[in-house]
Amino acid sequence: MEWINQLPVFLLIFVRILAFMATLPVFSYRNVPNTFKVAFALFFAYIIFFTVDVSGVGIDATYFLLIIKEALIGLLLGLIATMLFYAIQVAGAFMDLKMGFLVANVIDPQTGAQSPLTGGFLYAFAILLLLVTDGHHLLLDGIFYSFAYVPVEEVNFHFGRESVLETAVGAMSTMFVIAFQMSFPIVGALFLVDVALGMMSRAVPQMNVFVVGLPLKIFLGWPIMLFMLPAFLWLVSNLVDEMVITMRTLLQLFGGE
Repeated sequence: MEWINQLPVFLLIFVRILAFMATLPVFSYRNVPNTFKVAFALFFAYIIFFTVDVSGVGIDATYFLLIIKEALIGLLLGLIATMLFYAIQVAGAFMDLKMGFLVANVIDPQTGAQSPLTGGFLYAFAILLLLVTDGHHLLLDGIFYSFAYVPVEEVNFHFGRESVLETAVGAMSTMFVIAFQMSFPIVGALFLVDVALGMMSRAVPQMNVFVVGLPLKIFLGWPIMLFMLPAFLWLVSNLVDEMVITMRTLLQLFGGE
């Protein structure tokens, strides 16, 4: 019955992984069954359990604080990764604003939230690239090594440090920078179209700029988007690298390094 003494440690590992998957891209989507999420978290926790050397953790008053700590760490790590990955949706919103698609947001079945049309289109490409290049393995690798930075048995972790807030703000600013880089070709080209339409409206006042401008922007926006797909995929790979670096930095700060 020695395994009963190790059950509290296993439950702590399971709580961190399950909280991590609740906010992680791909794993947290609604079309992924909850039974699969729980079963995968159990399987992953079973693997990590044999790599964690912890003794002396019992079910007492401190144990409930450990559960809260593990849930917070998992949620924060998954949230920071999701926040960076949503740079693609922000870039799609910038593109839709110039192309005239922003008034036609749709419900994303994966998250249940409103999503811009172009953002959903590019987000599907990014998810496929993430899976093909084994980027999801890098995210799981982050939660695996999180137990080395923030041990299970420690109640305190450095959540209120100023550097943690700076890292979170830096990740948010990085998200907007990458979103601007993704959307700049279309936004810049359509800005020139707006300038040309403005000049034409001054030269030919009888022309209805709004009737001509909307289909013209759509007609020019889609070919530009197809031409920029290689650069977009390159930016997505940089985005995944930034997600891994930010997660590792947060773990080091939580561990007091």
